[in-house]
Amino acid sequence: MQCVFSRKGFDTSSGGGPSPIISGRPVSLPIPSSGPPETTYEDLGLGVQANRASKGKIGRNNGCHHDPMFLSCGEALLGQCGAAQTHLANQGVAVGDVFLFFGLFKAEQEKPHHRIFGYLRVETILDLRRADDRQWSELRALKHPHVMAGQITNDTIYRGPGREARTAHPALRLTVEEGPPSLWNKPRWLKRANLSYHDREDRWLPGSRLKSVARGQEFVSRIGRGRQAREWLENVIAAIDAE
Repeated sequence: MQCVFSRKGFDTSSGGGPSPIISGRPVSLPIPSSGPPETTYEDLGLGVQANRASKGKIGRNNGCHHDPMFLSCGEALLGQCGAAQTHLANQGVAVGDVFLFFGLFKAEQEKPHHRIFGYLRVETILDLRRADDRQWSELRALKHPHVMAGQITNDTIYRGPGREARTAHPALRLTVEEGPPSLWNKPRWLKRANLSYHDREDRWLPGSRLKSVARGQEFVSRIGRGRQAREWLENVIAAIDAE
């Protein structure tokens, strides 16, 4: 089994600032879209929040890359392509693995920090080159950006049960209390040898701390059958599912 730490949403370079925590709930703002605005921030009810988080650079009617996508039926979808999808494929990400989505967030009067805001348990993996008409039609009806903006060679859709967090649960915070955002509290089970893009020794600091890489989208950890890792993962998912 593998756990993928998947960076998504606004940050200082994509959007211009952190996503907000409003009334105790993290609200992940999708990154701006570079193509035609099939989905706007206003469509998602996020126009005001996006404008505020971007310090006025993004308006209500600007397009956004609505991905990951969380459906009301309790299902989640993630599209990936290019170098990031090649990395996922090379790491052997498969059915049964779990994506933990994290991003940069900030509550009023607090400093920005990284936190997990959602998950996806992979039940199906669809290579869009092999999608049939029914699958294309369903994804188009959802306005999934990976079918609306034209196909890239290795465009892939991951799909399965998933939800967004309803609360800013302490168990979902990655950043240490004093910051900066990229300095994480490392789960005890997480080791240098089993987290992709983090093989440099100087990233693994004393006191169970990890200096996470500044850029990059998908960090894959092979947790196998390890009891400690699986218990940590299920506790994180339970915190996301909490009302």
